[in-house]
Amino acid sequence: MRPSRDISGLLDIMAALRTPGSGCPWDLEQNFSTIAPYTIEEAYEVTDAIARGDLDDLRDELGDLLLQVVFHARMAEEQHAFSFGDVVEAITRKMIRRHPHVFADKDGKLTPSHVKEAWDRIKAEEKAERAARRPPEASAHTSLLSSVKAGQPALPRALALQRKASTVGFDWNDPRAVLQKIREEADEIEAALDQGSADELAAETGDLLFTVVNLARHAGADPEVALRGANAKFERRFGYIERALEAQGRSLDGASLAEMDALWNEAKAKE
Repeated sequence: MRPSRDISGLLDIMAALRTPGSGCPWDLEQNFSTIAPYTIEEAYEVTDAIARGDLDDLRDELGDLLLQVVFHARMAEEQHAFSFGDVVEAITRKMIRRHPHVFADKDGKLTPSHVKEAWDRIKAEEKAERAARRPPEASAHTSLLSSVKAGQPALPRALALQRKASTVGFDWNDPRAVLQKIREEADEIEAALDQGSADELAAETGDLLFTVVNLARHAGADPEVALRGANAKFERRFGYIERALEAQGRSLDGASLAEMDALWNEAKAKE
């Protein structure tokens, strides 16, 4: 089998990997749930390549993301649910339907705002159609939060849930009130530590993270962007520690926590 520019080549590769007996043992033992984290990770890799302006890397990362789509489609085909062709047909149908000003009415001249309005209207129609196809018991109760997609990463989903709840007034009016809630959650974490319950500690830590997202929202900061900045800051300062120790002919393993902390403070002061 050789590399190919034709999507059918990739589909053939995935089929071979998933063939019992002759395929790859790792690929064969995967399912939708085990592959989902990789799908999210590859989407982030695409975003990172874009942020770095590395188009060669973007090409490769888009290929990795495409592989995730092919992987999921292959597993669905094995269950006689749908195939990759069905995925392509569904998205092409959706894009044609959502752009009537391009594909249906060639003479239509719409402003960007009108395009957005039409897009939202058509999406709402599609959502209603999907709801009508579900079993009655599945649509017995429609929550305000139902429109918040469950598959997105926890951080942006927490932000989306909070924004949606705030539309009906379920929200704090003062960022300082959120800060007080953070203190309360920290106290509850301390109590969980005293209890020695790992499950309770994990739950309380989740509550703290959720509340910190709320504080970021009230501060006008995107929590994802803020955390990315914190990550970069940590990498930068830790790199300073590594370089400083290297200049002394030493390694991280030979340094005490107090020494590394002092170098961290040096890096912080230099910034």
